[in-house]
Amino acid sequence: MDQFARSIPVGRIGRPDDVARAVMFFSSRDSDFITGQALYVCGGASVGSITL
Repeated sequence: MDQFARSIPVGRIGRPDDVARAVMFFSSRDSDFITGQALYVCGGASVGSITL
């Protein structure tokens, strides 16, 4: 698990509160102008691996 965590750019495994904060943001008025977005809560693990 430690080796896997080191392979993630932020250097740690994600926690449930990381996802919860993203959900809270998209549920708040602060995100009222954001539409049609995909949010990867992955600590940067997907950087360079997503093809659009």
